[in-house]
Amino acid sequence: MRPISLVVVLAAALMMLTSMGLSPQPPTAGPYKVLRTAKVGGEGGYDYIFADVEGRRLYIPRGGATSQLTVFSLDTLEPTGAIADVRSGGATVDPKSHHGFSTTKPITMWDATTLKVIKTLDVDGRPDGILCDPYNARVWVLSHQPPHATVIDAAEGTIVKTLDLGGAPEQAVSDGKGTIYVNIADKANIAVVDAKNLTVTAHYDVSSKGTGGSGLAFDAKNHVLFAYYRQPSPTVVIVNADNGNIITTLPTGIGVDTVAFNPATMEAISAEGGGTMTFIQENSPTSFVVEQTLQTMVGAKTLALDTKTNHLLTMAAEFGPPAPDAPPGPAGRPARGPMVPGSFSILMVGK
Repeated sequence: MRPISLVVVLAAALMMLTSMGLSPQPPTAGPYKVLRTAKVGGEGGYDYIFADVEGRRLYIPRGGATSQLTVFSLDTLEPTGAIADVRSGGATVDPKSHHGFSTTKPITMWDATTLKVIKTLDVDGRPDGILCDPYNARVWVLSHQPPHATVIDAAEGTIVKTLDLGGAPEQAVSDGKGTIYVNIADKANIAVVDAKNLTVTAHYDVSSKGTGGSGLAFDAKNHVLFAYYRQPSPTVVIVNADNGNIITTLPTGIGVDTVAFNPATMEAISAEGGGTMTFIQENSPTSFVVEQTLQTMVGAKTLALDTKTNHLLTMAAEFGPPAPDAPPGPAGRPARGPMVPGSFSILMVGK
């Protein structure tokens, strides 16, 4: 099939969104820009991206026939290695034990220094999202199917407990002091979890403001949560983490998946499949404003924050047009054509 340019893909995507009655956030001026684009190629799908800030490595799982966990330099975006036969949605590294985990089934545990597989752990559900909680060095594997969370001791590589979160989880965040918050996608609420006793202590209902939950970011200093929802229009619901009170809402771009909060700049940042990245400035614990909407690349819906450099990393590829009889993608997403060979790219965003 004849390759098509990113411009054509972007135009087609925007036309599709408009036909669906959705208006993407237009790019706006601001301090952020795409600093570097590394066209690293490779085959297979992609989902989450993870930055090991201490180890200066960037992990990108790739699916398909040649499934592997690909590894790049967090500073140069040059490839530095891979772990073969690891098909996963996400990855994380415990900075204490230097053990890495990928959401394969079974879960793959590996040495983050040597990239050698240590062992696998049998789990139930459908592993997807993943979080390493620095409070007690436990890895949380999230699943849309029960059990919603499988908790693993990062040092020992043993399963501590499985947990019912009351619905299908998307992104989770830790306050580093014993509380984990999880955006429950199908219930439009935020689960509050006691990380020590492994119990759900509350659900913050935000269904009056949006449904179809995705990303979740957390300002630990001011105890503010940024919960992202896709319907009826792309929205971030800003919530008091102590009591669940809604502070305000703001618009975002279309197709938010994962998000981050940068404590150095006091910004919540979302990656959006429509081809944008939105920066929300926290002026005070009760004052927030959309600072900038940056054009990135269609399909760049997940991100990772490098807290050492304040750079954001995201990724996407170019795709040809779908076949006329191609079925829709998961969750009603539009059909997508084949990936243009060699087009998979990593984007570094910063000031």
